[in-house]
Amino acid sequence: MRPSTVRALLRALLLVPIILAGALLAGCNPPYNWRDYTSDDGRFKALFPAKPAALARTVDVGGLQVEMTMTAAKVDGTTFAVGTAVAPDPARAQAALPAMRLALLRNIGAPDAATPGDSRVDATGAVHGAPMHLSGRFEAKGSRFYQVIVLGPAGKTPPEQVEQFLTSFSSF
Repeated sequence: MRPSTVRALLRALLLVPIILAGALLAGCNPPYNWRDYTSDDGRFKALFPAKPAALARTVDVGGLQVEMTMTAAKVDGTTFAVGTAVAPDPARAQAALPAMRLALLRNIGAPDAATPGDSRVDATGAVHGAPMHLSGRFEAKGSRFYQVIVLGPAGKTPPEQVEQFLTSFSSF
């Protein structure tokens, strides 16, 4: 083999690891950039897959008018959110849970096949003709109640990402 051919071959061999490293680094920008989040009032914490934003507005939850704060982050068209509100008393907070569940299911046109007391939801429906999947859990602590949901295009969000978000939630 000629010396110039050997040098060219060695240069090519040296470039292969550099190209592979570049390809690996390009793949290291994951869409899920998990971060700990504690609510401004310190009442809950969760892992969000991106930087969340919070918005508060008055909503009707089963006939109860409450100010609900939604803290949410969106990744690849899927919303990861925690909604929280305060009821006048613990009994009304508990009663708000099935009402929130039903409202969310209606938003995607999915039937409510839950058994009484079920604190989770896993349903597929549609929004504007596009198949959507909703996963979530609901809980009340004292007069405060929460919805922890993942809503996005059906079949798009990896189940392990959904489960990580739902199980990371804790209230105080």
